[in-house]
Amino acid sequence: MKRIATKLTCLGFTCLCLLAATASLSAQEKERETKQTVAMSQQVYEKLTEIQELVEAKNYAGASGLLREMRANEKLSPYERAQVWNLSGYAAYLQENYQEAINAYEQVLIQPELPEALTLTTLKTMAQLQFTIEDYPKALETVRRLMKVVPEPSADVYMLEGQALFQMNRYQEALKPIKTAVDMYRSQGEAPKENWLLLLRVIYFELKDYKNMLEVVKELVQYYPKDTYILTLAGVYSELGDTKKQLALTEVLYEKGLLNTNGHITNLANLYLLHGLPYKAAEVLDKGMKAKIVEENDRNLRLMSQAWYQAREDELAIPPMARAARMTKDGDLYIRLAQAYINLEQWSEAVTALNDALSAGGLKRTDQAYIMMGMSYFNQKRLEQARDAFQKASRDQRSAKAAQQWIAYVDSEVRRKELMDQEVEYKERDRDAMLDALPQN
Repeated sequence: MKRIATKLTCLGFTCLCLLAATASLSAQEKERETKQTVAMSQQVYEKLTEIQELVEAKNYAGASGLLREMRANEKLSPYERAQVWNLSGYAAYLQENYQEAINAYEQVLIQPELPEALTLTTLKTMAQLQFTIEDYPKALETVRRLMKVVPEPSADVYMLEGQALFQMNRYQEALKPIKTAVDMYRSQGEAPKENWLLLLRVIYFELKDYKNMLEVVKELVQYYPKDTYILTLAGVYSELGDTKKQLALTEVLYEKGLLNTNGHITNLANLYLLHGLPYKAAEVLDKGMKAKIVEENDRNLRLMSQAWYQAREDELAIPPMARAARMTKDGDLYIRLAQAYINLEQWSEAVTALNDALSAGGLKRTDQAYIMMGMSYFNQKRLEQARDAFQKASRDQRSAKAAQQWIAYVDSEVRRKELMDQEVEYKERDRDAMLDALPQN
């Protein structure tokens, strides 16, 4: 949007056509139109026509030589001189010598008693050329010269002023003329031009005026319905904190198959999570990864794992979490992986994940890792390893109480096991004694 393409409305040296038409006017009409159409000698008219033909034939060298001769002619009237410079500017424009064309049009404007139509057309053409070479301060100056001449500037003129201010990053100042131009169309019951609304949208965005930006985007959707504008509308609702409407619009685009970038899909997944729809979040991420749209990086794998976990699909949450953990060697991610294994009572896998977490280091709560490890060992009836893990957890005051309770419980299980072993041993001895008491044959 920083470079607004301004379509250069070429005069095509139409002034000569106007002059030709003048010959058929009545004497009274000529007198009435004196200010609009000034007389030109037949000789000058024919010479300019000859030069025009050279220009149209792209014989610029020949045209340039003749134009220099005419500009040196001191007998030309101001109006004739203006038309010579006008044609010089046109020839320079066709050769893309834009600064030279601008200089020529400046020479047109310094001629005295110019017809109003020629003045207006020259100023507008100059402004457009200045846009082309990105000389926005000069373009603004030219447009404002034009606005002083025109009693009631058109919407196009207001837009030129607004575009120049916009290109100079003077957004607040640009707002007034652009709104004026757009409102002029609205007041006539016409749809504002699409690129005008786009420019207005960008200005509101730069000013962080999302409320007014919303209304402009709604107009774009109404008059120029495009899926990109619906996506923009969803983004504006996001800025305004209305994530329900954002989700509704984004979901429509997804169902139409129009969200085809990593950012769009992950944004939708986050919206689903925000609104308590984790299963849908996981599904769109899974589908996106299979379609090679969503990148299989640790961030997206974590997001998918989180979605499956919140959807209480622990088995589905484990594979992406395990891959993300291996990618990042993130200790806390291994802890989350271990918790998923514990939820599924996969104690051996939980111990492996916890050992990986401790090896990776940088854990927020090492004590909790040892508590989880102790529980996993305990459920495998590996009481000695469980007690050792709880002992390490007890060194942190935050887990000391819970660890001591676990240690006491483990110790009681050890004693119970010892008693059970003794009972088995006594029973075996009693049996042996009974056998020994039997009569021997």
